Amino acid sequence: MPSRSLNREFAFILNDVARLLRTYADHKAAQFGITRGQWAVLVRLDRCEGLKQSELAEMLDLQPITLTRLLDKLSDGGLIERRPDAADRRAKRLFLTPAARPLLEKLAALGEETMAGTLAGVDRARIEQMVSELAVVKENLRRLIQQRGVDQTAGERRYG
Repeated sequence: MPSRSLNREFAFILNDVARLLRTYADHKAAQFGITRGQWAVLVRLDRCEGLKQSELAEMLDLQPITLTRLLDKLSDGGLIERRPDAADRRAKRLFLTPAARPLLEKLAALGEETMAGTLAGVDRARIEQMVSELAVVKENLRRLIQQRGVDQTAGERRYG
């Protein structure tokens, strides 16, 4: 039997952990009557209030139509509001309403509780090391994606 590639094992375990975390977050978010997707939107807006819908869609890696549905539900629930963009009349900027603040506090506590259970038995120093090393992996991926974009553009100029 061939030995397994450590690189592939890393990719598989990282994917499995992310999938399980999403599944658990879906379950936990339901107790507040929202979805994991809505939770992600609220948290991102809490960090970067005033984003355009297109900017938020890119940050969350969502199709614009998918984000629009999430925003519609959050707006109908009185948690966010869309405001006109002074510089671009076609664009809307997204803001949290005062009603979102208490929910965000509950979600922050839920997130801490979730991650405490998730990381139970892992030494704090190891967690800090993993966070640091995963930040390097994340930056490597960003660089590779940017390079891919450059390669595609170059290829289009060469062959298009």
